[in-house]
Amino acid sequence: MNSSEKIEFVEAQFSHQDSTNIRQSRELSSHYTDEEYNCLKRKVDKYLLPLMWFCHGLQQVDKGCVGTQATFGLREDTGLVGQQFAWLTTIFYITYLCFELPSMILLQRYSMGRVLSLFIICWGCIVLCIGFAQNFAQLVTLRALQGIFECCISPGFLLVVGTWYTTREHPSRALVFQSGYAGMSVITDSIMYGIGTISYKNSDFEAWRYMSFFLGGLTILAGILCLLFLGTPSEVRWLSAEEKKVATARVLANYTGHDRTGFKEWKWDQAKECITDPTLWFAGVNAVLGAVPNGALTSFSGILTTTFGFTNLQVLILNIPKYAASVLYFVLVGGLATRKKNIRMWLMMFSNVPAIVGFLIMAILPNEPQHKWAKWSGHFITCTFIISTFFAWSLVPSNMAGRTKRTIMSTVTFVGYCAGNMIGTQVFQARDAPRYIPGIIACAVCLSAQIVVIFLWRHLFVMRNKRTDTRMSELGISEEDRIKAGKEIGEQDCTDLKNPFVSFAAIMNSHNTWLIID
Repeated sequence: MNSSEKIEFVEAQFSHQDSTNIRQSRELSSHYTDEEYNCLKRKVDKYLLPLMWFCHGLQQVDKGCVGTQATFGLREDTGLVGQQFAWLTTIFYITYLCFELPSMILLQRYSMGRVLSLFIICWGCIVLCIGFAQNFAQLVTLRALQGIFECCISPGFLLVVGTWYTTREHPSRALVFQSGYAGMSVITDSIMYGIGTISYKNSDFEAWRYMSFFLGGLTILAGILCLLFLGTPSEVRWLSAEEKKVATARVLANYTGHDRTGFKEWKWDQAKECITDPTLWFAGVNAVLGAVPNGALTSFSGILTTTFGFTNLQVLILNIPKYAASVLYFVLVGGLATRKKNIRMWLMMFSNVPAIVGFLIMAILPNEPQHKWAKWSGHFITCTFIISTFFAWSLVPSNMAGRTKRTIMSTVTFVGYCAGNMIGTQVFQARDAPRYIPGIIACAVCLSAQIVVIFLWRHLFVMRNKRTDTRMSELGISEEDRIKAGKEIGEQDCTDLKNPFVSFAAIMNSHNTWLIID
């Protein structure tokens, strides 16, 4: 039996409808030229990337703004005491966690673009209302609602990336919108600096309230823009019918299925496969460990920097070079991950090292004037660790096939992210102020443990890649035939484990390189 006959034999194990769809997918994917694909990719980049960058950046700014607002009188004006301020972030992630799975199901069953847009508009209204809060009860209620409406944005955007881009393009495109936090923070901190200066001229001016009015209004505008332009290839109105076919054909090479939403079938066999898959647990633990320092800095970054000896206005100015460096670092690692194979997870591990050093500097040096710039430098270099979390997120749409399985994998990853952020806000205890040494040390320990987890995770993928190579070699199936058949079967909502031509842990691109570990 030659290579083609073996492929036909395996395809015959699928249903008649699946076989028909496979033939249709084969015809579709070979119908267009590279020039047509590249032209469409440029158009998609122009419409989607700036919009997702803007919205994702606003999400991160909105949820973390309480840290800045705390230095401008939020705690005093609303009578917060003890751990009440920390609970404003903890409650955000509790509701974020509880509504993660329901929101993901909504994204899978209904128009992805419309659901995301409505959620953005709702959370913008909540952020605006925070500016009217008078006490802890009102603040904690609004922050809980904010968590409900923000929970689907990051996983939703990753799903959008998976429906538009090839596997090799996932890391760089995901990092573009994930770098929105740093980029948008430069813009919003500059504007909030202007708002903050008014409080120095007028002591009755409560600057933190107007910061909420500004950010809430901007977020509502972003949601309206998403209603017009955001969605999957089958949903958007800025593509012609023919361009939608080209978009569908482009992503067949991912082996992860089509882009259509509105599917209401929950496949329990895929759910069971996902739960017994070690990758699920690696992803979850990695998310928890990476999110602990993220949660801590989201709430306490501004407060920490003021304890070094800087004013609240100086903190806003000093944040700008940190965010600018983050953008440059995102661009660097995104470019490396796209151009170099077998490097993605090494970059994840390396990115934690400067952050560990930075946390140790902040913990060791005392809060004295002669050390304030050294401590700020330590705080500055912590900006790199978020890469290990963002790259791990991009592994899900790149390598997990099957709609139910991807939904569970994404949900567990973001549940871990929520849990880690909740822990991070609570490791900074009021009794440890102003240096918060135990919390800072906890962040360094979590990042060190995350390096170990990523290393073991990568080792698992390498072993599975080798087994796949051996199996295909024994069957006598050529590289070209394997790639072609894996692409076609992947379109039938077949999971990565059940697709005989693709290793669970490795997806190949058109240049025959393994992507899961790059």
